[in-house]
Amino acid sequence: MGYVAVTGGKEAIEASLQHLSYERVKHGKWIDVETIKATMRGFLDQVMSESSLYSENLAALAMKQSEGNVEEAVFLLRAHRSTLPRLYYSTVTDPRDMFVHRRISASFKDIPGGQILGTSHDYLHRLLDFSLVDETEEEVLQKKADFEEVEVPEESSIPLEKLPKVMDYLRAEGLINEFPVNDEEPDDVTKLSLTFPSSRSERLQILTRGQTGGVVSLGYAGLRGYGSSHPNVGEVRVGLQPIHVQLDGDDEEYYIGSIKLTEVESFIPANVSENGKEVLEFDIGYGACFGQNETKAIAMSILDHALENPENTPIHDEEFVLLHVDTIESTGFISHLKLPHYVTFQSKLEQMRKIKKESEARK
Repeated sequence: MGYVAVTGGKEAIEASLQHLSYERVKHGKWIDVETIKATMRGFLDQVMSESSLYSENLAALAMKQSEGNVEEAVFLLRAHRSTLPRLYYSTVTDPRDMFVHRRISASFKDIPGGQILGTSHDYLHRLLDFSLVDETEEEVLQKKADFEEVEVPEESSIPLEKLPKVMDYLRAEGLINEFPVNDEEPDDVTKLSLTFPSSRSERLQILTRGQTGGVVSLGYAGLRGYGSSHPNVGEVRVGLQPIHVQLDGDDEEYYIGSIKLTEVESFIPANVSENGKEVLEFDIGYGACFGQNETKAIAMSILDHALENPENTPIHDEEFVLLHVDTIESTGFISHLKLPHYVTFQSKLEQMRKIKKESEARK
């Protein structure tokens, strides 16, 4: 077998790219980057999380360029991220310092500081709103003004940037174990290839960068019986997390801005042996990702606990989980099937023809 020369490849590819550019503008309509930033909050957060690059401007540009294709937008941002210099590492940040926009607990009705419903699609009836079809700029500005004129209720006695963790109260009762602070330098999966067995820092990075649908699907599989991690969501919090850096040789921390973050801590009942008896305790499953990605963060907390406790089920297998949730790895490998496989396929055809001829000759 030999390769067959194909002429006109370059011209055909250039024509395809021109056609792609035309498809985006053929209706004479377009959307600017600022509009994407202002109106596609959920899309923006998902793309930033999966690309592990927090930049609303770049995410909106990638979304425009990819015509709303999440996988392509993530690919664009990951590729761009790889070209950026790494000037600093942020210092350790504590989510207790988050300026909270939304904070709920499915485990307790009353929590210090109160349940803060914030912004969420959870309370919609999931009915199409046909009034949005002909929504005008005047109506948009009126809705904005109506909301901004609403009187703000009295503030809680606990500031929104100092809300305690629900987990802290269970720890105070001795229902969750105390662990020493781990000051080990985390592994960086963007600089070193993932190896097995993996560290928890590697697992959390892969999960937070993972394809949202993939992470949610595997978390759901765990709930259905393909794992043993069935949590109670102790706390979901969404808000602005302050980020600080240190300059070389300087012990002082410098505030450089805040990022929107979703954090989830789930409580998973676990039987442990204590003085020869089986007692019930709570383990913690943890999830955190850029933007407001609550379902993904909850699923991540399920997988975090499952991978911390290996068993003979799919979602407890770190290789199975971590090698299949990554957006670029999974979509890239499947997409490569569209590339020419002429030689290998022709080789298989020749083998099949030869076998068929031999079979007919024997007959």
